[in-house]
Amino acid sequence: MVKQAIEHLKPVLHKSAATQSRAGMTLSIDNSVIDRFGKLLRCTWSWLSGRHHDIVRGQDLLGIVLTINHIALPLHLLFCPKQGRYNTNKADLLIFMLSHLKTAFALEGVDITKIPLTMDSWFVSQPLRQRLHRLGFTKIIIAGKSNYTFTIGDKKQNAPAWKKALILHDPTWGIDVPSCRVQGHSPTFGSLILFFFQKSTTRSYYLMNFSQESMRGAEIWHIWKQHHLIECFWKSLKSIFHIRSMQLQGDGLYTSLLIKVLAYLLALRMKTQREFSKLTITQIMRHLSRHHDLRDFMTTHFHDTFSIT
Repeated sequence: MVKQAIEHLKPVLHKSAATQSRAGMTLSIDNSVIDRFGKLLRCTWSWLSGRHHDIVRGQDLLGIVLTINHIALPLHLLFCPKQGRYNTNKADLLIFMLSHLKTAFALEGVDITKIPLTMDSWFVSQPLRQRLHRLGFTKIIIAGKSNYTFTIGDKKQNAPAWKKALILHDPTWGIDVPSCRVQGHSPTFGSLILFFFQKSTTRSYYLMNFSQESMRGAEIWHIWKQHHLIECFWKSLKSIFHIRSMQLQGDGLYTSLLIKVLAYLLALRMKTQREFSKLTITQIMRHLSRHHDLRDFMTTHFHDTFSIT
């Protein structure tokens, strides 16, 4: 998807910083566990599922998605192995994926290290932070874990205690949730910017600014707001395109994944058509299955004809 991403990036990268900010460019990183029970399916192991809050048997898919103009373009998807010749972990896989993408985009004349990174709390670690900095990424926003301790002012306590103690300010320009930006110190990460916010009436969260530069609260929040698009991407693959139905073994695992991603990309392309512009991806797929023959639809809406089996 590098060439497709370039088509979206180049018209924006040469414009002002404000225009780039409005485009919402981020590289969102997340992993998703796909419940599977087959013993012969590749990469099927026991994983911690965020949805189930428990250990489940399935496949863990690590993804990097480019978000721009409220759409999510999958750039790199990789199933995580649980065993093998080497002790591979997700941080190593992530660095491998980002290095591969950095090279691929550089060949097209685009430096992706200027695009902010967003990650969930699983990826919080000082070694990973340093490796990302060495790779050239300067803007990194990561969701904070609940077991970290911070010193703010003269007081030291853990993150859940700070969530209760800090007074969140009412939504202001650029931040549409109650929030508070503070300077803190961590025994692990040193001095860093923390951004606490209230996502609902009962739950509060916080973000850690791992960037190499200080950022305003509005900047941090605007970058993090794009992260939900990768969650929408996972949800689409699971609920609409039924990624759990993949049954091919061996390298067929990636063949099946490619088919699902191509179906997702087809739905995104259809949303650019006037006829489908106001429909959700779910509504588009239902409309197709009820009212269209796929061969006739492809001939009508796409210029190149090709064999459909």
